[in-house]
Amino acid sequence: MKLISNSFADGERIPGDFAFCIPHADHHVCLGKNLNPHLAWSDIPAGTKSFAIICHDPDVPSIGDDVNQEGKTIPASLPRVDFFHWVLIDLPPTITEIAAGEFSKDVTPRGKPGPQSLHGSRQGINNYTDWFASDNDMRGDYYGYDGPCPPWNDEIVHRYVFRVYALDVAQLSVTGKFGGGDVRASLDRHALRSASLTGIYSLNPQLR
Repeated sequence: MKLISNSFADGERIPGDFAFCIPHADHHVCLGKNLNPHLAWSDIPAGTKSFAIICHDPDVPSIGDDVNQEGKTIPASLPRVDFFHWVLIDLPPTITEIAAGEFSKDVTPRGKPGPQSLHGSRQGINNYTDWFASDNDMRGDYYGYDGPCPPWNDEIVHRYVFRVYALDVAQLSVTGKFGGGDVRASLDRHALRSASLTGIYSLNPQLR
């Protein structure tokens, strides 16, 4: 399989239009357009009955105490964990391209609805659900795509890995408020092939 995007090239910076947060001169960051990027895939294996898409950031700080705190930095040496930004499953085999902004066009406080979505697909909750759990204005179930918003005081540039999976089933056997971990566990049994595309993003003015 091959995965491409006209929103950004593999290994290049993700434009701010596809981010949850963008730089702001006075407040470090502000909300972005939060569009999902364009994605197109080809060389589909025989027997494909559906597609799944996962976007995750493997560079999220494992300890969040110093995140976005004035006078502090998050060292590059701190262990990192996965943060899921998009979990999309049950996409029909006839769909091999997603337009920019087709699944997400803005930041939705308390999260976009789900799991039912376009083309008969389903979207899982992303990790902003956990991140905003204690915020009275923002907490909710964040279904679908919500883009990059790495800590503005992080010493590393974050990677965002978009991966499309060709599956041998029309529907994955996940239910309820499923997330990236649930889908990954199910994919192990049904993935015929996959392809990935990685973009980078930082809100640290010293790294931009």
